[in-house]
Amino acid sequence: MHRTDDGHQARTVEAHRDTVRELLAHLPGTGRTEELPLLAALGRGLAADIPAPVDLPPFDNSQMDGFAVRSSDIADGGANLTVVAPIPAGATAAALEPGTAAPIMTGAMIPPGADAVVPIERAVPDSFPDPGTAATVRLPATEPGTYVRNAGSDIRSGELALAGGTFLGPGQLGLLAALGITGVSVHRKLKVLLATTGDEVVEPGGTLAPGKIYDANGTLLEAAMSQAGLDVQRAAISTDSPEELAAMLRERAPDVDLIVTTGGVSKGAYEVVRQATADQDVEFLHVAMQPGGPQGIGRFDGVPFIGFPGNPVSCLVSFEIFLRPVLSSLFGAPAPRPAIRARLAEPVESPAGKHQVRRGTLLPDGTVRLEGGAGSHLVHALASSNALIHVPVGTSALAAGAEVEVWTL
Repeated sequence: MHRTDDGHQARTVEAHRDTVRELLAHLPGTGRTEELPLLAALGRGLAADIPAPVDLPPFDNSQMDGFAVRSSDIADGGANLTVVAPIPAGATAAALEPGTAAPIMTGAMIPPGADAVVPIERAVPDSFPDPGTAATVRLPATEPGTYVRNAGSDIRSGELALAGGTFLGPGQLGLLAALGITGVSVHRKLKVLLATTGDEVVEPGGTLAPGKIYDANGTLLEAAMSQAGLDVQRAAISTDSPEELAAMLRERAPDVDLIVTTGGVSKGAYEVVRQATADQDVEFLHVAMQPGGPQGIGRFDGVPFIGFPGNPVSCLVSFEIFLRPVLSSLFGAPAPRPAIRARLAEPVESPAGKHQVRRGTLLPDGTVRLEGGAGSHLVHALASSNALIHVPVGTSALAAGAEVEVWTL
């Protein structure tokens, strides 16, 4: 069923993002995961919880180069202890006898009987004797547990190491490797059909006749989606023929998980995406956001469908505000955009009834500078930016120095 704008109040940004989430909520699940070796899983979302199979660290070990001791052997004023065989990292340590101290390397196993480590710089002399040489060392009093990394102090066997939905970056993969895990189950990449529309749009490199423009949307969105971990299938630029666009979407829909179009979603007389989806369960509406107000959402032949506006900044902002956060929450990838608070380097005005998203540059002093104006065609300003500045609904003006939410790009 085709639904059009019904004159109701514009949808909020949060409500439309929830609608996108509902549209895609069925996609994670059985049959949509794959097993990958650790490095191949970089940048993917974990499909299931992973409990720790071992303690980490797996044994008590030394945090410092120094001497392993029995703390009870050292009085408050210090004590002279006999130096015994050293304990290198990777060796199995013999039990430490009373009255002795064992040279120990960082990461080496604490010997049975020892309960503390005295750093080498606190010893007299402050150097290790040559192996096999009879020697004593004077050490200061130390508390039990000093400079000892206890087994399981990082994570214990059976505890949750990583939750399903975790984004797998270097730190997460390093943890799995430390636990002895070699492969993980991750969500498969979504297959997305990306279709750019418009009679006025020409592929870069083509002849730019009067009234024509080069297509930025296709490259912009394909790059953003690929960077976000999607498997993007790019359709040729569609003309303003609804029949041709509908035929292309119908042919390719069975092979993809999601259809995304750009352009043709406003209220004008020649909105090709609206016309091409007239017999589909697709809704066209307005979101209280600038840029990116006109949006389309629904299903085309049962396949989830999202229609973004045609101006370059509008379509990228729509992706960042609606689709990217939903992918993060459902699949664990891509990683969410870091959201921070920054102070405006200059004043800004905004339509009070809209959530405005401006492009900006986050500066080293913690302020954020606007790049370009509010126009949705300002691609150069977008390319000069490293952040999205959020001016919430109900705010018509902010002074220089006002605090705003910023998403770093």
